[in-house]
Amino acid sequence: MLRAISQRFNVAVEKFLPNAFIFAIILTFVTLIFGMVVGGESLLTMIEFWYGGFWDFLAFTTQMILILITGYALTQAPLIKKWMTNIAKKPKNQLSAITMTITVAAIAGYISWGLGFVLGTLFAMEVARNVQTADYRILVAAAYTGTIAILPASITVTAPLLVNTPGHSLEEQIGLVPLTETIFSPVLLGVALVSVVVTIWAYRKMAPKPHDVRPFAHFATDEIASSVEVQHENKPEPERTVATRLDNSKILNYLIVLMGMTWIVIYFSQNGFNLDLNILNFMFIILGLALHGSPQSYIKAITGGMPSASGILLQFPFYAGIMGMMAGAGLITVIAQWFVSISNEFTYPVLSLIAAGFVNIFVPSAGGQWQIQGPIMVEAVQQMGIPVSVAINSVTIGDLLTNLLQPFFVLPALGLAGLSLKDIWGYCLVSMVLLFIVAAIGVTFIPIFL
Repeated sequence: MLRAISQRFNVAVEKFLPNAFIFAIILTFVTLIFGMVVGGESLLTMIEFWYGGFWDFLAFTTQMILILITGYALTQAPLIKKWMTNIAKKPKNQLSAITMTITVAAIAGYISWGLGFVLGTLFAMEVARNVQTADYRILVAAAYTGTIAILPASITVTAPLLVNTPGHSLEEQIGLVPLTETIFSPVLLGVALVSVVVTIWAYRKMAPKPHDVRPFAHFATDEIASSVEVQHENKPEPERTVATRLDNSKILNYLIVLMGMTWIVIYFSQNGFNLDLNILNFMFIILGLALHGSPQSYIKAITGGMPSASGILLQFPFYAGIMGMMAGAGLITVIAQWFVSISNEFTYPVLSLIAAGFVNIFVPSAGGQWQIQGPIMVEAVQQMGIPVSVAINSVTIGDLLTNLLQPFFVLPALGLAGLSLKDIWGYCLVSMVLLFIVAAIGVTFIPIFL
Protein backbone atom coordinates (compact mmCIF):
# COMPACT_ATOMS: atom_id res chain seq x y z
CA MET A 1 0.00 0.00 0.00
CA LEU A 2 2.72 2.48 0.99
CA ARG A 3 4.68 1.58 -2.13
CA ALA A 4 1.67 2.37 -4.31
CA ILE A 5 1.01 5.67 -2.50
CA SER A 6 4.64 6.75 -2.71
CA GLN A 7 4.80 5.85 -6.41
CA ARG A 8 1.70 7.96 -7.09
CA PHE A 9 3.28 10.83 -5.19
CA ASN A 10 6.47 10.39 -7.20
CA VAL A 11 4.62 10.41 -10.51
CA ALA A 12 2.66 13.53 -9.53
CA VAL A 13 5.82 15.24 -8.29
CA GLU A 14 7.72 14.47 -11.50
CA LYS A 15 4.91 16.04 -13.54
CA PHE A 16 4.11 19.11 -11.48
CA LEU A 17 6.96 19.94 -9.07
CA PRO A 18 9.34 22.57 -10.44
CA ASN A 19 12.98 23.08 -9.56
CA ALA A 20 13.59 23.85 -5.85
CA PHE A 21 14.54 27.43 -6.77
CA ILE A 22 11.19 27.91 -8.55
CA PHE A 23 9.51 26.54 -5.42
CA ALA A 24 11.20 29.33 -3.42
CA ILE A 25 10.03 31.94 -5.93
CA ILE A 26 6.43 30.66 -5.84
CA LEU A 27 6.53 30.68 -2.04
CA THR A 28 7.76 34.28 -2.19
CA PHE A 29 4.67 35.34 -4.16
CA VAL A 30 2.34 33.35 -1.88
CA THR A 31 3.79 35.15 1.14
CA LEU A 32 3.53 38.50 -0.65
CA ILE A 33 -0.18 37.99 -1.31
CA PHE A 34 -0.75 36.56 2.17
CA GLY A 35 0.84 39.66 3.71
CA MET A 36 -1.33 42.01 1.64
CA VAL A 37 -4.60 40.15 2.28
CA VAL A 38 -4.16 38.97 5.87
CA GLY A 39 -1.55 41.41 7.13
CA GLY A 40 -3.16 44.42 5.45
CA GLU A 41 0.15 45.69 4.08
CA SER A 42 0.62 47.45 0.75
CA LEU A 43 2.54 45.95 -2.17
CA LEU A 44 5.41 48.39 -1.79
CA THR A 45 5.63 47.76 1.96
CA MET A 46 5.76 43.99 1.39
CA ILE A 47 8.52 44.45 -1.18
CA GLU A 48 10.36 46.57 1.38
CA PHE A 49 9.98 43.79 3.98
CA TRP A 50 11.21 41.30 1.36
CA TYR A 51 14.38 43.20 0.61
CA GLY A 52 14.83 44.06 4.27
CA GLY A 53 15.04 40.37 5.11
CA PHE A 54 16.81 39.27 1.92
CA TRP A 55 20.30 39.42 3.42
CA ASP A 56 19.43 38.36 6.97
CA PHE A 57 20.60 34.79 6.31
CA LEU A 58 24.10 35.76 5.15
CA ALA A 59 25.76 34.48 8.32
CA PHE A 60 23.53 31.39 8.38
CA THR A 61 24.15 30.78 4.65
CA THR A 62 27.89 30.82 5.26
CA GLN A 63 27.47 28.52 8.25
CA MET A 64 25.42 26.06 6.18
CA ILE A 65 27.90 26.10 3.31
CA LEU A 66 30.71 25.49 5.77
CA ILE A 67 28.90 22.65 7.52
CA LEU A 68 28.27 21.08 4.12
CA ILE A 69 31.77 21.29 2.66
CA THR A 70 33.67 20.76 5.92
CA GLY A 71 31.44 17.78 6.71
CA TYR A 72 32.08 16.47 3.21
CA ALA A 73 35.84 16.98 3.61
CA LEU A 74 35.72 15.16 6.96
CA THR A 75 34.09 12.11 5.37
CA GLN A 76 36.80 12.09 2.67
CA ALA A 77 39.61 11.72 5.23
CA PRO A 78 41.23 8.29 4.74
CA LEU A 79 40.25 6.96 8.18
CA ILE A 80 36.58 8.06 7.92
CA LYS A 81 36.43 7.01 4.27
CA LYS A 82 37.68 3.53 5.14
CA TRP A 83 35.19 3.22 8.01
CA MET A 84 32.27 4.41 5.88
CA THR A 85 33.24 2.15 2.96
CA ASN A 86 33.53 -0.93 5.16
CA ILE A 87 30.14 -0.41 6.79
CA ALA A 88 28.52 0.44 3.43
CA LYS A 89 29.58 -2.98 2.12
CA LYS A 90 27.58 -4.85 4.77
CA PRO A 91 24.07 -4.50 3.20
CA LYS A 92 23.49 -7.12 0.50
CA ASN A 93 20.05 -6.13 -0.78
CA GLN A 94 17.75 -3.13 -1.02
CA LEU A 95 15.91 -3.66 2.26
CA SER A 96 19.03 -4.08 4.35
CA ALA A 97 20.56 -1.07 2.54
CA ILE A 98 17.57 1.06 3.55
CA THR A 99 17.73 -0.08 7.18
CA MET A 100 21.47 0.54 7.44
CA THR A 101 21.25 3.96 5.79
CA ILE A 102 18.49 5.21 8.09
CA THR A 103 20.28 3.88 11.17
CA VAL A 104 23.60 5.56 10.33
CA ALA A 105 21.87 8.85 9.39
CA ALA A 106 19.88 8.81 12.64
CA ILE A 107 22.99 8.20 14.77
CA ALA A 108 24.82 11.04 13.00
CA GLY A 109 21.74 13.28 13.31
CA TYR A 110 21.53 12.65 17.04
CA ILE A 111 25.08 13.98 17.41
CA SER A 112 24.48 16.93 15.07
CA TRP A 113 21.76 17.76 12.56
CA GLY A 114 24.42 19.10 10.20
CA LEU A 115 26.45 15.90 10.45
CA GLY A 116 23.30 13.86 9.88
CA PHE A 117 22.45 15.65 6.64
CA VAL A 118 26.00 15.43 5.27
CA LEU A 119 27.25 12.08 6.54
CA GLY A 120 23.86 10.46 6.03
CA THR A 121 23.76 11.48 2.37
CA LEU A 122 27.35 10.46 1.67
CA PHE A 123 26.78 7.14 3.40
CA ALA A 124 23.64 6.58 1.30
CA MET A 125 25.70 7.25 -1.82
CA GLU A 126 28.40 4.80 -0.72
CA VAL A 127 25.78 2.13 0.01
CA ALA A 128 24.17 2.74 -3.39
CA ARG A 129 27.52 2.20 -5.10
CA ASN A 130 27.88 -1.18 -3.40
CA VAL A 131 24.28 -2.41 -3.66
CA GLN A 132 23.31 -2.08 -7.30
CA THR A 133 19.92 -3.70 -6.61
CA ALA A 134 18.98 -0.73 -4.39
CA ASP A 135 17.23 2.35 -5.70
CA TYR A 136 19.55 5.36 -5.39
CA ARG A 137 16.72 7.87 -4.91
CA ILE A 138 15.07 6.06 -2.01
CA LEU A 139 18.40 5.67 -0.20
CA VAL A 140 19.09 9.41 -0.37
CA ALA A 141 15.51 10.14 0.75
CA ALA A 142 15.84 7.57 3.55
CA ALA A 143 19.03 9.21 4.84
CA TYR A 144 17.38 12.63 4.94
CA THR A 145 14.21 11.32 6.60
CA GLY A 146 16.21 9.28 9.12
CA THR A 147 17.99 12.46 10.19
CA ILE A 148 14.72 14.41 10.49
CA ALA A 149 13.14 11.56 12.48
CA ILE A 150 15.80 11.60 15.23
CA LEU A 151 16.17 15.38 15.43
CA PRO A 152 13.55 16.01 18.18
CA ALA A 153 16.01 14.33 20.57
CA SER A 154 19.23 15.55 18.90
CA ILE A 155 21.70 17.24 21.21
CA THR A 156 21.94 20.11 18.70
CA VAL A 157 18.23 20.88 18.18
CA THR A 158 17.72 24.65 18.32
CA ALA A 159 14.85 25.73 20.60
CA PRO A 160 15.69 23.50 23.61
CA LEU A 161 19.32 24.65 23.53
CA LEU A 162 18.23 28.25 23.12
CA VAL A 163 15.99 28.31 26.21
CA ASN A 164 18.73 26.64 28.26
CA THR A 165 21.25 29.36 27.34
CA PRO A 166 21.71 32.25 29.80
CA GLY A 167 20.56 35.55 28.35
CA HIS A 168 17.98 34.10 25.93
CA SER A 169 15.15 36.42 24.93
CA LEU A 170 12.51 34.82 27.20
CA GLU A 171 14.66 34.30 30.28
CA GLU A 172 12.71 36.86 32.36
CA GLN A 173 9.42 35.05 31.66
CA ILE A 174 10.47 31.39 31.88
CA GLY A 175 14.02 31.34 33.23
CA LEU A 176 16.32 28.58 32.00
CA VAL A 177 14.54 25.40 30.94
CA PRO A 178 16.77 22.35 31.68
CA LEU A 179 17.42 19.80 28.94
CA THR A 180 15.83 17.11 31.13
CA GLU A 181 12.47 18.75 30.31
CA THR A 182 13.15 19.01 26.56
CA ILE A 183 15.81 17.01 24.67
CA PHE A 184 16.07 14.34 27.38
CA SER A 185 12.36 14.30 28.20
CA PRO A 186 10.15 11.25 27.54
CA VAL A 187 8.21 13.31 24.94
CA LEU A 188 11.09 14.19 22.62
CA LEU A 189 13.01 10.97 23.23
CA GLY A 190 9.90 8.86 22.75
CA VAL A 191 8.73 10.64 19.60
CA ALA A 192 12.24 10.52 18.10
CA LEU A 193 12.85 6.82 18.73
CA VAL A 194 9.40 5.74 17.52
CA SER A 195 9.82 8.00 14.48
CA VAL A 196 13.07 6.27 13.51
CA VAL A 197 11.42 2.84 13.80
CA VAL A 198 8.43 4.02 11.75
CA THR A 199 10.77 5.52 9.15
CA ILE A 200 12.62 2.22 8.72
CA TRP A 201 9.33 0.34 8.41
CA ALA A 202 7.85 2.86 5.96
CA TYR A 203 10.87 2.98 3.65
CA ARG A 204 11.11 -0.79 3.53
CA LYS A 205 7.45 -0.84 2.51
CA MET A 206 8.00 1.92 -0.08
CA ALA A 207 11.03 0.24 -1.65
CA PRO A 208 10.58 0.02 -5.45
CA LYS A 209 10.18 -3.39 -7.03
CA PRO A 210 13.18 -4.69 -9.02
CA HIS A 211 11.88 -3.48 -12.40
CA ASP A 212 11.37 0.06 -11.00
CA VAL A 213 14.79 0.34 -9.33
CA ARG A 214 17.12 3.07 -10.56
CA PRO A 215 20.56 2.23 -9.17
CA PHE A 216 23.48 4.54 -8.52
CA ALA A 217 24.89 3.82 -11.98
CA HIS A 218 21.76 5.30 -13.58
CA PHE A 219 22.55 8.71 -12.09
CA ALA A 220 26.35 8.47 -12.02
CA THR A 221 28.13 11.51 -13.41
CA ASP A 222 31.61 12.87 -12.86
CA GLU A 223 30.17 15.38 -10.38
CA ILE A 224 28.41 12.71 -8.30
CA ALA A 225 31.42 10.45 -8.42
CA SER A 226 33.57 13.24 -7.06
CA SER A 227 31.13 13.62 -4.15
CA VAL A 228 31.62 9.99 -3.19
CA GLU A 229 35.30 9.84 -3.80
CA VAL A 230 37.77 12.63 -4.40
CA GLN A 231 39.32 12.04 -7.80
CA HIS A 232 43.08 12.06 -8.05
CA GLU A 233 44.45 12.41 -11.54
CA ASN A 234 47.59 10.53 -12.45
CA LYS A 235 49.94 13.47 -12.53
CA PRO A 236 53.71 13.31 -12.34
CA GLU A 237 55.24 13.86 -8.92
CA PRO A 238 55.64 17.63 -8.47
CA GLU A 239 59.09 19.07 -8.09
CA ARG A 240 60.19 19.24 -4.46
CA THR A 241 60.30 22.98 -3.87
CA VAL A 242 59.85 25.10 -0.77
CA ALA A 243 56.27 25.80 -1.88
CA THR A 244 55.33 22.12 -2.31
CA ARG A 245 56.93 21.24 1.00
CA LEU A 246 54.89 23.94 2.75
CA ASP A 247 51.71 22.76 0.98
CA ASN A 248 52.26 19.26 2.33
CA SER A 249 53.82 20.20 5.66
CA LYS A 250 52.66 17.95 8.46
CA ILE A 251 54.37 20.24 10.99
CA LEU A 252 52.34 23.29 9.96
CA ASN A 253 49.21 21.16 9.74
CA TYR A 254 49.46 19.72 13.23
CA LEU A 255 50.55 23.00 14.81
CA ILE A 256 47.30 24.61 13.67
CA VAL A 257 45.40 21.48 14.76
CA LEU A 258 47.00 21.75 18.21
CA MET A 259 46.01 25.42 18.40
CA GLY A 260 42.44 24.54 17.39
CA MET A 261 42.19 21.66 19.86
CA THR A 262 43.35 23.99 22.63
CA TRP A 263 40.46 26.34 21.93
CA ILE A 264 37.95 23.48 21.72
CA VAL A 265 38.98 22.33 25.21
CA ILE A 266 38.70 25.90 26.50
CA TYR A 267 35.28 26.33 24.85
CA PHE A 268 33.75 23.22 26.43
CA SER A 269 35.29 23.96 29.82
CA GLN A 270 33.63 27.39 29.74
CA ASN A 271 30.31 26.50 28.08
CA GLY A 272 29.69 22.86 28.84
CA PHE A 273 28.31 20.67 26.06
CA ASN A 274 26.64 23.59 24.31
CA LEU A 275 26.99 23.09 20.55
CA ASP A 276 26.18 25.76 18.02
CA LEU A 277 26.95 26.05 14.31
CA ASN A 278 30.13 28.05 14.84
CA ILE A 279 31.82 25.63 17.22
CA LEU A 280 30.52 22.68 15.16
CA ASN A 281 32.07 24.05 11.97
CA PHE A 282 35.28 24.85 13.81
CA MET A 283 35.45 21.27 15.11
CA PHE A 284 34.82 19.92 11.60
CA ILE A 285 37.68 22.03 10.20
CA ILE A 286 40.18 21.10 12.92
CA LEU A 287 39.23 17.41 12.90
CA GLY A 288 39.34 17.38 9.09
CA LEU A 289 42.85 18.86 9.06
CA ALA A 290 43.96 16.34 11.67
CA LEU A 291 42.61 13.37 9.73
CA HIS A 292 43.84 14.53 6.31
CA GLY A 293 47.35 15.08 7.63
CA SER A 294 48.39 17.97 5.36
CA PRO A 295 46.95 21.31 4.19
CA GLN A 296 47.09 20.24 0.53
CA SER A 297 45.04 17.10 1.09
CA TYR A 298 42.42 19.08 3.01
CA ILE A 299 42.24 21.76 0.31
CA LYS A 300 41.54 19.09 -2.32
CA ALA A 301 38.71 17.67 -0.21
CA ILE A 302 37.18 21.12 0.38
CA THR A 303 37.35 21.89 -3.35
CA GLY A 304 35.58 18.60 -4.10
CA GLY A 305 32.65 19.59 -1.90
CA MET A 306 32.18 23.12 -3.21
CA PRO A 307 29.88 22.37 -6.23
CA SER A 308 27.23 20.94 -3.91
CA ALA A 309 26.82 24.30 -2.15
CA SER A 310 25.42 26.20 -5.16
CA GLY A 311 21.76 25.62 -4.23
CA ILE A 312 22.30 27.01 -0.73
CA LEU A 313 24.12 30.09 -2.01
CA LEU A 314 21.31 31.02 -4.43
CA GLN A 315 18.18 30.01 -2.55
CA PHE A 316 18.82 30.89 1.09
CA PRO A 317 18.58 34.67 0.46
CA PHE A 318 15.12 34.14 -1.04
CA TYR A 319 14.00 32.27 2.07
CA ALA A 320 15.43 35.10 4.16
CA GLY A 321 13.27 37.46 2.12
CA ILE A 322 10.21 35.29 2.78
CA MET A 323 11.00 35.36 6.50
CA GLY A 324 11.35 39.15 6.30
CA MET A 325 7.84 39.43 4.84
CA MET A 326 6.38 36.98 7.36
CA ALA A 327 7.86 38.88 10.31
CA GLY A 328 7.35 42.39 8.92
CA ALA A 329 3.69 41.85 8.12
CA GLY A 330 3.09 40.13 11.47
CA LEU A 331 1.96 36.93 9.76
CA ILE A 332 3.76 34.61 12.18
CA THR A 333 1.98 36.30 15.09
CA VAL A 334 -1.40 36.06 13.32
CA ILE A 335 -0.96 32.34 12.65
CA ALA A 336 0.27 31.54 16.17
CA GLN A 337 -2.46 33.57 17.87
CA TRP A 338 -5.18 31.92 15.77
CA PHE A 339 -4.05 28.44 16.74
CA VAL A 340 -3.76 29.45 20.38
CA SER A 341 -7.25 30.97 20.33
CA ILE A 342 -8.86 27.62 19.43
CA SER A 343 -6.76 25.60 21.90
CA ASN A 344 -7.48 24.21 25.35
CA GLU A 345 -5.32 22.27 27.82
CA PHE A 346 -5.81 19.00 25.89
CA THR A 347 -5.58 20.24 22.28
CA TYR A 348 -2.83 22.82 22.80
CA PRO A 349 0.14 20.45 22.19
CA VAL A 350 -1.12 19.12 18.84
CA LEU A 351 -2.39 22.52 17.64
CA SER A 352 0.92 24.20 18.49
CA LEU A 353 2.61 21.33 16.63
CA ILE A 354 0.51 22.12 13.54
CA ALA A 355 1.09 25.87 13.89
CA ALA A 356 4.86 25.41 14.07
CA GLY A 357 4.81 23.10 11.08
CA PHE A 358 2.81 25.56 9.01
CA VAL A 359 5.02 28.51 9.92
CA ASN A 360 8.13 26.46 9.13
CA ILE A 361 7.04 26.20 5.48
CA PHE A 362 7.54 29.96 5.18
CA VAL A 363 10.25 30.44 7.84
CA PRO A 364 12.58 27.41 7.70
CA SER A 365 14.82 28.69 10.48
CA ALA A 366 14.19 27.14 13.87
CA GLY A 367 15.97 29.90 15.77
CA GLY A 368 14.23 32.72 13.92
CA GLN A 369 10.86 31.01 14.19
CA TRP A 370 11.18 30.47 17.95
CA GLN A 371 12.17 34.10 18.56
CA ILE A 372 8.90 35.25 16.96
CA GLN A 373 6.49 32.42 17.71
CA GLY A 374 7.91 31.40 21.10
CA PRO A 375 6.62 34.35 23.16
CA ILE A 376 3.05 33.74 21.98
CA MET A 377 3.22 30.02 22.73
CA VAL A 378 4.79 30.62 26.14
CA GLU A 379 2.15 33.19 27.11
CA ALA A 380 -0.58 30.71 26.15
CA VAL A 381 0.76 27.85 28.29
CA GLN A 382 1.22 30.20 31.25
CA GLN A 383 -2.43 31.27 31.00
CA MET A 384 -3.57 27.62 30.76
CA GLY A 385 -1.31 26.45 33.57
CA ILE A 386 0.58 24.07 31.27
CA PRO A 387 4.36 23.50 31.75
CA VAL A 388 6.40 25.70 29.43
CA SER A 389 8.27 22.61 28.20
CA VAL A 390 5.05 21.54 26.44
CA ALA A 391 5.24 24.61 24.20
CA ILE A 392 8.95 24.15 23.53
CA ASN A 393 8.62 20.46 22.69
CA SER A 394 5.55 20.85 20.48
CA VAL A 395 7.04 23.73 18.52
CA THR A 396 10.34 21.86 18.16
CA ILE A 397 8.73 18.77 16.64
CA GLY A 398 6.33 20.71 14.42
CA ASP A 399 9.15 22.86 13.08
CA LEU A 400 11.13 19.72 12.15
CA LEU A 401 8.31 17.74 10.54
CA THR A 402 7.60 20.07 7.63
CA ASN A 403 11.27 20.04 6.66
CA LEU A 404 10.12 16.94 4.78
CA LEU A 405 7.88 19.24 2.72
CA GLN A 406 9.97 22.43 2.67
CA PRO A 407 13.14 21.91 0.55
CA PHE A 408 15.29 24.38 2.52
CA PHE A 409 17.35 21.84 4.46
CA VAL A 410 17.36 19.09 1.83
CA LEU A 411 19.30 21.27 -0.61
CA PRO A 412 22.70 20.20 0.76
CA ALA A 413 21.75 16.52 0.39
CA LEU A 414 20.50 17.04 -3.15
CA GLY A 415 23.64 18.99 -4.01
CA LEU A 416 25.87 16.19 -2.80
CA ALA A 417 23.81 13.43 -4.40
CA GLY A 418 23.31 15.14 -7.75
CA LEU A 419 19.53 14.64 -7.55
CA SER A 420 16.62 17.03 -7.88
CA LEU A 421 13.82 17.60 -5.38
CA LYS A 422 11.35 15.64 -7.47
CA ASP A 423 13.52 12.51 -7.17
CA ILE A 424 12.88 12.16 -3.43
CA TRP A 425 9.91 14.36 -2.57
CA GLY A 426 7.27 11.64 -2.92
CA TYR A 427 8.99 9.49 -0.30
CA CYS A 428 9.43 12.47 2.01
CA LEU A 429 5.75 13.45 1.83
CA VAL A 430 4.55 9.96 2.77
CA SER A 431 7.05 9.96 5.65
CA MET A 432 5.87 13.36 6.84
CA VAL A 433 2.28 12.15 7.17
CA LEU A 434 3.33 9.07 9.16
CA LEU A 435 5.69 11.00 11.42
CA PHE A 436 3.03 13.64 12.04
CA ILE A 437 0.71 10.91 13.34
CA VAL A 438 3.47 9.65 15.65
CA ALA A 439 4.20 13.19 16.87
CA ALA A 440 0.56 14.11 17.42
CA ILE A 441 -0.01 11.03 19.57
CA GLY A 442 3.26 11.57 21.42
CA VAL A 443 2.81 15.23 22.39
CA THR A 444 -0.84 14.65 23.35
CA PHE A 445 -0.68 11.44 25.38
CA ILE A 446 2.86 10.93 26.71
CA PRO A 447 2.52 13.84 29.21
CA ILE A 448 -0.75 12.37 30.48
CA PHE A 449 0.98 9.15 31.58
CA LEU A 450 3.95 10.87 33.22
